[in-house]
Amino acid sequence: MLGGLAASKLSAKELTWSELCNATFDPLDKEIGFNHLPNKKSLVMNNMVIHRANTRGHQDHGWLKANHSFSFANYHNPERMHFGVLRVLNDDYIEAGRGFGTHPHDNMEIITIPLEGDLEHKDSMGNSGVIRHGDVQVMSAGKGIMHSEFNYNKDKPVKLFQIWLFPNKRNVEPRYDQVTFDSKGRDNQWQQILSPNSDDEGVWIHQDAWFHLGDFDGGKTVNYNLKRQGNGMYLMMISGKATINGQTINSRDAVGLWDTDKVAIETQEDSRFLMLEVPMQIA
Repeated sequence: MLGGLAASKLSAKELTWSELCNATFDPLDKEIGFNHLPNKKSLVMNNMVIHRANTRGHQDHGWLKANHSFSFANYHNPERMHFGVLRVLNDDYIEAGRGFGTHPHDNMEIITIPLEGDLEHKDSMGNSGVIRHGDVQVMSAGKGIMHSEFNYNKDKPVKLFQIWLFPNKRNVEPRYDQVTFDSKGRDNQWQQILSPNSDDEGVWIHQDAWFHLGDFDGGKTVNYNLKRQGNGMYLMMISGKATINGQTINSRDAVGLWDTDKVAIETQEDSRFLMLEVPMQIA
């Protein structure tokens, strides 16, 4: 979990990877709010914020190239701490055979979605295996876990999203789950990959959140209706071009919406989306 220092006071260059992951973020920091604070690089409207791809935090460690939608590691932006309970959305590129050694997490719901390639996982719960393209993995860190992640392949990189959500229950027993999805299930429709319900489609977490993937042809109007009143939507454009509320978004742009129960997206070309529906209040 990110934080031992309040996030607004983080000096990540002074922290090791292990210390960073095991620090303490204060969700009640009044300077942070919902992360809807205007700046020159973010377009903020009454109930909508656009985070352009080229305004994300970027780190290049050679073997690891990371883009951060929200403050993480050496990237600290007090106006981009989180969106509701969505704390981290990292867009990572990991070279062949490289990865993250064993490090701790606690009280965070961690979701990994490989976009290309495969990721090897080991943890202190005894889980060991490969998360492949088409899989979605979740860890409820709860009262504490240790794990490692490495590119499983020796000849090609792995590209992935790693997402952290604040849970609605603290200090739960840690758990692990992994589900393989048929990509045809998202052709011109939303494919649910995560929910709060263990008997629902996809993986489940300790939070009133729903994740969907969708691959839509160009020239379509795509609607999304909230599952839970009061939630917000954070839409990551994985690839393509579309219009939302008159605003054009392109590959790796993201749009956050709140105080609404639905959104209409007009695709201008074939487009792939990750829709994250999350509570706007941290419990």
